Amino acid sequence: MDKQSEINYASDMTRAAHLFKLGIIASLIALAGDMVLGWGVQDESLTGLEQYFSRYLTVSDARIVWASVLGLIGITVETLCYFGVYRIIRLKSEKYAHIYRAGLIGMTAFGPFTHVMCCAVIYHLKTLYAVSPSSAIDGTVRFAGCFLLPVVIVFFPFFLITAITQIMAFAKGLTPYPKWCWIFSILSGMIVIFLARIIGNYPAVYAISTGWISIGGIIHFAGLLITMKKTERP
Repeated sequence: MDKQSEINYASDMTRAAHLFKLGIIASLIALAGDMVLGWGVQDESLTGLEQYFSRYLTVSDARIVWASVLGLIGITVETLCYFGVYRIIRLKSEKYAHIYRAGLIGMTAFGPFTHVMCCAVIYHLKTLYAVSPSSAIDGTVRFAGCFLLPVVIVFFPFFLITAITQIMAFAKGLTPYPKWCWIFSILSGMIVIFLARIIGNYPAVYAISTGWISIGGIIHFAGLLITMKKTERP
């Protein structure tokens, strides 16, 4: 490696390390917002969507606002910190780095908005339920279909592009990290969803499972930060 390449490598890895540290903090903030919103239990005497939405009926307006604000700040900073991974991929593959960056731009633009719209759906549910409990679920589903669903449809492809591109780049050895570090992905948070189904109907369980993306972010940033000493110079 020539001197300039050595300098570029050291600079990119140092900046990535700073972004990973900030990303852990941002992910924790986003997780706090998710848990504030998701803390509750389902009414098991109900079925279907009525049972699903029942755990949100006890969420106060203040909690919805806090969840929205914390998520807006945390998710925005969290997604920006993923540019540390972009720097790492770019060291070995411009192609994968550009694809990854395209996904990140979409995540940064629509991720925080998606979270805020989720909070808006819960607020809409509570408002309708206070007026007409019998029509609250149908009204909320229509509201979500008109305003939340379009945002999710736009956001989700960017989310998948980012997650899959990172896994492929790491698994193919297109980063200075060992190939097995592909496990440190934002998708790793999905494990809490499966655990929640096993553990059952408890407030803490639903609160944590609501923040599965943020938990994936924590695993992602912490894992790459800890294993950074195992990287090889390209």
